[in-house]
Amino acid sequence: MARRVASAVELPPALEEAISDFGATLTLERGRSQRTVEAYENDLKQCADFLARRGRTHWREVTPDDAAAWSRALSDRQLSAASAARKLSALRMFARNLVHEGVRPDDFTDLVSGPKLRRKLPATLTTEEVERILSAPTNGDAFGLRDRAILELFYSSGLRVSELCGLKLQQVDLEHGFVRVFGKGAKERIVPLGGAASRALATYLESARAAFVKPSRTGSELFLSNRGTAISRKMVWVLVKEHTRRAGITKPVKPHLLRHSFATHLLSGGADLRAIQEMLGHANIGTTQIYTAVEEKRLVEQHGKFHPRNRE
Repeated sequence: MARRVASAVELPPALEEAISDFGATLTLERGRSQRTVEAYENDLKQCADFLARRGRTHWREVTPDDAAAWSRALSDRQLSAASAARKLSALRMFARNLVHEGVRPDDFTDLVSGPKLRRKLPATLTTEEVERILSAPTNGDAFGLRDRAILELFYSSGLRVSELCGLKLQQVDLEHGFVRVFGKGAKERIVPLGGAASRALATYLESARAAFVKPSRTGSELFLSNRGTAISRKMVWVLVKEHTRRAGITKPVKPHLLRHSFATHLLSGGADLRAIQEMLGHANIGTTQIYTAVEEKRLVEQHGKFHPRNRE
């Protein structure tokens, strides 16, 4: 849960109530998770505390100068650029919602500039490294077959770890080779499985899943723990780490790295960026475009390493 920062002054009711209403909108209309909503509310209450100190009692009274002052205050607090940008993003979303709800005629954050963010390129694995990790579960028992199916599905479909852990049996269509995923905001998308993942999943379902079933505890989740419950995110992180170690790879590998590798390898193979966006479940194509920078960096490195005019 997001850590709440206690206000040094009691917030005026109109400021606080509008934030609560916005939280309800995020939950009911936009499908945001409880953790996300709490983070937004926490950021907005910090801003409201700042505004109350400046004598504001209602969001109708807030001016662009107030918003700019809040931006400067975030800078003075020596927050990271990412944290300051997140807090300003929450305020911008909230201000647009106030206009939408008719509370204000204008967006008071329009002229506020945020910190410049240097977007970090996502790490990725080589295809050879991926093959070694996918081949690491060599034991043919139920755990090995389950882990192999998990790893194959991660790399073949580029799922988020939360999406994989939440998969139900009815969301997997082995006959037609796709999985139905409910991602951020409960948005549904269809993602291809691929031949290797389909075969690994079929083997797991036929020969391994029954070993994890506990009649009193098991539901319709696809991947189960040894207690018969849905496998947890923490357990998936542990098994990815363990099989990475078995593969002899020393770099840190987390589940999300297989998702990054999925996107990067598709792009380098010639896949359309829009198709990758759809498979990853990105709402904005700009989020997917970061993988073009990864591919460009790889090409530059390959040119520098292998072109004869670059050799001394």
